[in-house]
Amino acid sequence: MADFTSNTIRKAGVWSDALSSCVLTYDDRFLRRKVIKTRANQTLLVDLAHTTSLDHGDAFELSDGQFVEVIAAEEPLLQVTGDLVQLAWHIGNRHTPCQIEPERLLIQDDPVISHMLEHLGAKITRINEPFTPEGGAYGHGRTHSHEHVHTAHEH
Repeated sequence: MADFTSNTIRKAGVWSDALSSCVLTYDDRFLRRKVIKTRANQTLLVDLAHTTSLDHGDAFELSDGQFVEVIAAEEPLLQVTGDLVQLAWHIGNRHTPCQIEPERLLIQDDPVISHMLEHLGAKITRINEPFTPEGGAYGHGRTHSHEHVHTAHEH
């Protein structure tokens, strides 16, 4: 049995005074129902109504009103430098999550995307950092898949 239970997420900036925290990778921060270990080695059963994408600084609200903070874990990433506008376009065209910064782009370590970017003149450096990519188009965040709906007149 879990030490804590949460059915509610509070976004960063609207809560304070965390009871504990948990360190989660980008992939682990996309969840609906999961048992998570806190930094204090306690178990937290997360049971949300819908699959949710969590950001660094969000929190799980516990049944007693206390909070467990979400910390973005360091993970293997590719630091991409070069013509950032062109490179960002190619990354986005492949629906690859991307953290956009003024001097670099960060993506998950993917040898196929890395090879493509190198052929476009990018300098690729392997790093370990927290990954907090941009949200999806129209503020919807990420989804389970990116199926494309085609109408009969498109073909």
